[in-house]
Order: sequence, then C-alpha cells, then structure tokens
Amino acid sequence: MAAGLISRDGFLGSDRRPLVQILAEDENTVNSLGLTHARIAERMAWFGRMGRPGLGTTVTVEDRWEVRVQTVRGLLPCPWGHEGMYPKTNVFLRKLDTGETLVWTDLSVHMIGEHGFYEGRGSGFRVEPEKAARVLGLDWERGPDL
Repeated sequence: MAAGLISRDGFLGSDRRPLVQILAEDENTVNSLGLTHARIAERMAWFGRMGRPGLGTTVTVEDRWEVRVQTVRGLLPCPWGHEGMYPKTNVFLRKLDTGETLVWTDLSVHMIGEHGFYEGRGSGFRVEPEKAARVLGLDWERGPDL
C-alpha cells in the first residue's frame, strides 16, 4: 500500500491509521449512509462509461453532471493481489448544482467495489464515502437528510 512499484505515491497518502482501521471506519460510514461499496463502485463505473465517448473532453450527463475521462498508457495491478490489470484511467466528475467534484481511477472502482478500500487520507485518489454519495447522486437512496 506504500509508495513503490505499483504506485509512485502509494495508496495510503499521509494517513497514519492502521489499514484495518481505515477499512473499518470507511465500512461504518458506508453502512451509515445506507449504501454498499458495490453500489458506490457501480455508480462510479457508470460515470466512467458515460464519459469515455468524450475522448478526454467533458461530457454532460443527465444535465446534472459533467464528466471527463482521461486515459494514459499502461495498466496497474490490484495491490491486494486480486487478479486483473486496470487501465490508467482518471475520471473527473463535477455535480453541476453544487460544483462539488470527485476524481477516481479504474483501479479505485475495483478497490472500492471488491475490497471496500477508498485509499488513505492524503492520497491523491482518496474517495471520501460521504462526498461520493453526494456527488454521485446516491444520496437520494437514503433520503434528503444526507
């Protein structure tokens, strides 16, 4: 998870919490939102698919979001040792009514959906579960008080 061969900057950022604590706290947050890691990852993947036809330009989705997908050459393995290689793809999402943004990678989608790992605080691709619920439009699944 630290900086090294898979990721120049690592997946933990400046977070000093033990990995098990990072996972447990994010699990509790996702549960309190009435969501699952799989649902969050599914929605992230959907936005990635919506933005890919733009070939690096911004695409408007449902008049509520702007998404841009940027792909660079290369593949990344899962740091958990899970089978598969993931394209070096960055997805930039902006919710138009609030201006809030979220950035993630294809590997992020996999790590969230399969491992419940949103990366450590201070990581360049850390996805905060509460913010993800708002920006991805998943807050309606729980109710208006999110």
